[in-house]
Amino acid sequence: MSDIHAIYAIKYGGHDRPASENYIGGDPHNGSEPLTYYVWAVTGPHGTFVVDTGFDEEVARRRNRKIGPSVSEGLNAVGIAPDSVKDIVITHLHYDHAGNTAAFPNARYHLQDCEMEYATGRCMCHQFQRFPFECDYVVDMVRKVYAGRVQFHDGDSELAPGLTLHKIGGHSKGLQCVRVKTKRGYVVLASDTAHLYRHIDEGKVFPITYNTSDVLEGYQTLRKLASSRDHIVPGHDPKVMALYPAVSEKLKGWAVKLDETPKI
Repeated sequence: MSDIHAIYAIKYGGHDRPASENYIGGDPHNGSEPLTYYVWAVTGPHGTFVVDTGFDEEVARRRNRKIGPSVSEGLNAVGIAPDSVKDIVITHLHYDHAGNTAAFPNARYHLQDCEMEYATGRCMCHQFQRFPFECDYVVDMVRKVYAGRVQFHDGDSELAPGLTLHKIGGHSKGLQCVRVKTKRGYVVLASDTAHLYRHIDEGKVFPITYNTSDVLEGYQTLRKLASSRDHIVPGHDPKVMALYPAVSEKLKGWAVKLDETPKI
């Protein structure tokens, strides 16, 4: 069908951290609760759409993050040549979602109006609010605006039949998620509208937040957009790698298929 897509989640890094760092108010158990860093790719009859572009080795070193095979290596491993990609969705401009753009010389970028306004405006005068951004990544996106390679969106938009963007906000002012029609129903790539399954299931909020009300209301929006709770894919949960089938035995622990049914 012309509106059915396949989806890949590709792991490119991680961060070991205590659970208390993942929730406003901490966590009473405070065991280890690492984050995994992903990029996503949507393929179908209307081409390939990459969702977010990750960070590079320099940023990983400076921010003390683990980095594995690069984003480019991950995409190549699932059969997607980065220089062939024509469309990239940037869910928001935080450092772990907006780097590595030199690997995509032929792509245009899809971004919410208010995310660019936020990342280049007066809020960045405050260290607390600019901490999740990399200046070089933001400047790089501004240069792409001037090169005619950014398409801005104001709210919800359709990129292709069965592929839509939805502004959520909360974690960052212009944060958006991606809704994809697949053979198993509507899958929502939540990105940082929900970092972990616990955020959705327990109504918890990640500490880096522009607007907590938008975060919490966003969980309801995710549920409405997805065919079920098991069609919501959080942005940083290591469980995604275990719940979904690997693209191949060789790529186990590296790339999984999100259009397939997860283990319940």
